Amino acid sequence: MVSTIGLARALALAACMAGLALPTLAQTPAQAEVAHYVLDNGLEIVVIPDHRAPIVTHMLWYKIGSADEPPGKSGIAHFFEHLMFKGTKAHPAGEFSKVVSDVGGTENAFTANDYTAYFQMVPPDALATMMRFEADRMRGLVLSEDVIDAERDVVLEERRSRIDSSPRALLQEEVAATLYQNHPYRIPVIGWLHEMEQLNRRDAVAFYDRYYAPNNALLVVAGDVEPADVLAMAQQTYRLVPPTPDLPPRLRPSEPEHDTARTVTLHDPRVGVPAFSTSWVVPTYNSAAPGEAEALDLLAEILGGGIRSRLYQQVVVKTGIGAAAGAAYDSGAYDPSGFTVYGVPQGNATLAAVEAAVTDQIAMLIRDGVTPAELESAKTRFVRSLVFARDQQSDMANLYGRELSTGGSVEDIAQWPDRIRAVTAEQVQAVARRYLDPSVAVTGYLLPPAVQGQ
Repeated sequence: MVSTIGLARALALAACMAGLALPTLAQTPAQAEVAHYVLDNGLEIVVIPDHRAPIVTHMLWYKIGSADEPPGKSGIAHFFEHLMFKGTKAHPAGEFSKVVSDVGGTENAFTANDYTAYFQMVPPDALATMMRFEADRMRGLVLSEDVIDAERDVVLEERRSRIDSSPRALLQEEVAATLYQNHPYRIPVIGWLHEMEQLNRRDAVAFYDRYYAPNNALLVVAGDVEPADVLAMAQQTYRLVPPTPDLPPRLRPSEPEHDTARTVTLHDPRVGVPAFSTSWVVPTYNSAAPGEAEALDLLAEILGGGIRSRLYQQVVVKTGIGAAAGAAYDSGAYDPSGFTVYGVPQGNATLAAVEAAVTDQIAMLIRDGVTPAELESAKTRFVRSLVFARDQQSDMANLYGRELSTGGSVEDIAQWPDRIRAVTAEQVQAVARRYLDPSVAVTGYLLPPAVQGQ
């Protein structure tokens, strides 16, 4: 299970590495043009040729995530990710994984708010086999009561180990439930425990029949392949899977206007070092006015995107009061999402001092704006980060999969660097002033019992 990452943040991961020399665009390996198809059963296909190594990444994305779950059935999307690894009428449980292993490949899957994805990395001559297996389990799963009961126990244990055993994860869950007052992003991807315990075969079959269909899926293939060959393989496998005729539109409850500041505090004996985060709901690439998401991306980078950022330099480097400070923006979510700043104290410094320093930096940026130099530096890091994504075929497959699963297009990815370059300092200051309003923020405090009541 993973949380969603936006287009720009996914691209910028490599560029944020400390001390890493950034290549120029001229050093980027040559790539053939990305191909884009739609089969007559509705399956969308993206092919990203990359012939530098004899390997291919095969990813099938379903446009269904935890935010699309029926009320009262939280966790069903992630639960079903697990069930997809069970047997079908044609292939018993474990056969697909054995075939992947036998050809020297790897496989995995993940669920997020807006999508669920399954992938294999294999030699090119195994691609057609991956397609046959994946197309088969799109409709052919055998879901017995025994299978359901055993796998439900697995996901319940996963929740206990990943969420309930982690104070930080528990606080993040409660902050999300407070930040989103109405939108389903408030519900954890893995689900609420009391609802997960009630998931049954009827729920699983209904979810499968409704959402696991070619007209709700996206196939991304990246690597040592030719687009025409990939299309031919897909015609022989995926094209045989019938679409769902009554696929529901992707409509979700909207978030009301926020008019209060809220705090969430967790005291836990397992906490050794306190921390805080402050979050706001902001628009994303799929919901923002032109230029706003790009400006928010650059705002997050300038404010707290890495060791060059204002927060890191002020809180960690110059004053030394913080062990960590930064910002994050989930720009690629399907609906308005979160913009967060955070900080962790160091040594004898207090959490209040770190929070005040972070707040001061936000106020200073809103008041004075950003300098031309730091804006250009942030743009350069973002645009060049595309080079690193191109250097890893799995990164490119993830990039296109996330973008097209959340309302974007192939053209959006191609045009993104130019849109980033076009952002002005005034736009960055404007989105900071408009959205980073302390009177509507949600602040979470992770504290040990020793500081309770302070």
